Amino acid sequence: MRAVAKTAVALGMPPHPRPFSRLREKGVNPKRPEAKRLFQILYSRDFNRPIPTPKYVPFCIMLKITLTPRWQAGKSLPGTAAHVIDTSLLIQLLAHIESLGSIASAGRAMHLSYRHVWGLLREAEEVFGAMLIVKRPGQGTRLSDLANALLQADRRIHARLAPTLESLASEIETEIRKALPAAQAALRLFASHGFAVESLLALMRSQDFPVEVRYRNSTEALAALANDECDLAGFHVPLGEFEREALGQYMAWLSPEHMLIELATRRQGLFVAQGNPKDISGLSDLVRSDVRFVNRQGGSGTRMLLELMLKKEGLPAHGINGFETAEFTHAAVAAYIAGGMADVGFGVETAAARFGLHFIPLATERYFFAVKNKALALPTVITAIGLLQSETFLSAVSGLQGYDASAAGRVTSVEEAFPAA
Repeated sequence: MRAVAKTAVALGMPPHPRPFSRLREKGVNPKRPEAKRLFQILYSRDFNRPIPTPKYVPFCIMLKITLTPRWQAGKSLPGTAAHVIDTSLLIQLLAHIESLGSIASAGRAMHLSYRHVWGLLREAEEVFGAMLIVKRPGQGTRLSDLANALLQADRRIHARLAPTLESLASEIETEIRKALPAAQAALRLFASHGFAVESLLALMRSQDFPVEVRYRNSTEALAALANDECDLAGFHVPLGEFEREALGQYMAWLSPEHMLIELATRRQGLFVAQGNPKDISGLSDLVRSDVRFVNRQGGSGTRMLLELMLKKEGLPAHGINGFETAEFTHAAVAAYIAGGMADVGFGVETAAARFGLHFIPLATERYFFAVKNKALALPTVITAIGLLQSETFLSAVSGLQGYDASAAGRVTSVEEAFPAA
């Protein structure tokens, strides 16, 4: 016992009166190597001092599978073979022209000759039957309406499909890994797709940290945790007047055997086009006949929060034009509005910022990972908590508009997180 207490003091932590018993409550043998790290995580983490990013050292070659959206465009005339182009390189070129303002600069950035670049543009213009580039004497080059439409289409494709493909890639990795010698145990993470979760996964992969991710809504993730299908289950709960009712949707899956790991807080609100052309100021505007809405899918925590807010305001969902039009991610909702297919949507602020939309804040919520007590001793879980507490993760999330990860990695009980529940 003295040894563990001395370890706590050496780490700058107040010694816990019952260190051995508290570690055993978590199913950890205090003599195991991870006991020191787990003791630090659970009881005395100083959240004013981010820790260095822990380095995960794999003991075998890490398998990484990536699936990305790819689309083609083409035209055909009666009796002739279709002329089809792969848009991947074209989209990259248009994006560079948009940001750099000239064809020559875009070609240099992509390590392509000027002749090659013009060849790509001319071929695409032939397929689409319209100009992609507008030359302005003395003002450089700008994209045509068609080129902007192609870029917007690509952003929408990625916003809708990227999370699905990422989840599928993780499933394929898992199946292949089982057939490999010396397969490593991976962290099983079920959560809804979000920008802080995305940042965490990017950090894990940069560290060659094995993770199996499944994108599920909050209820599905917690149900999977209850059935031992995952190690961490992500869910989010609004602060304030809607907290108790929203939490009630999840309590069937949470019990004293669970602990909560904080990820971040984030702002939710309405997305509208830049300049707010429909003069939308709040939820009451959603029932206007001239306003088109795009929703999140049924069962998502974001849609549940919106429905609670509409109920409080006495606004009928059936009176909202487009309420049943649904997208599966915040980014996909933002892309839908940026593409002019809807006037307003509901989601996290980061998505609005990335698509150049105006954001109207309406709520703040906390995002947690639920974990079973016994799983806190798993090396993968301990490392994941260390990554959450690291300077690298905090720096990444600080760049996400509307997010605050200052308490990331804090481990609490359900009762401590929700004392009024």
